[in-house]
Amino acid sequence: MERDYGVEIDSLKNELKEIKQLLFAFANPKEKAKEPQNSNGRIHKMKNMHPDPSIMNILHNLENTCDQNEQSGAITYLGVYESGGRQSTWIRNEVNTDGLLFLIENKMAEKVLHCIGNSDRLNILLNILKKPMTVAQLVDECGYNSTGQVYHHLKPLIAADLIVENTKNADRGVYIIQPHRVQGIIMLLAGISDMLDPQYTQGDWEAKE
Repeated sequence: MERDYGVEIDSLKNELKEIKQLLFAFANPKEKAKEPQNSNGRIHKMKNMHPDPSIMNILHNLENTCDQNEQSGAITYLGVYESGGRQSTWIRNEVNTDGLLFLIENKMAEKVLHCIGNSDRLNILLNILKKPMTVAQLVDECGYNSTGQVYHHLKPLIAADLIVENTKNADRGVYIIQPHRVQGIIMLLAGISDMLDPQYTQGDWEAKE
């Protein structure tokens, strides 16, 4: 498959922009949040969503980005997760939600959810996310009857590049979450949490006449 260097360069530029904006916001936590500008765009500017002015600045930037680019939405997220001596840290800024919705249209969301949408696979993901584990440990700690059962559910996760054997470990057969997949798993759970507890959302979801 041929690489599209133009797309890769644009992606790198966007990532640098995201990092600069977030670094400025967190380096100036005392700076007064900019009041949302009046706009005739589709986005209604929200006030007082968060007590931290730097967080409100980020929100207002998202609102302005949506109006300027005539997109339905944008999100910024960052986080850190450490377990078993391993750490994953991530920052993404002004992600266009139209592109996220397209993941449903092109069936990618269905494929990913189908891969992990099984209690046994989720159980394996959870335990390996907490710490690297061998198949024998998964049998003992997850309540399986045999290594064959574990391998049956482990294979789709390996094929999807979610889990990999830790080749850096002296003991072969130790499995870990792919480092570049940790963020996606944590953020997917964050989305599920928001579905269960909508207290952090404001807005008018009634259809406009």
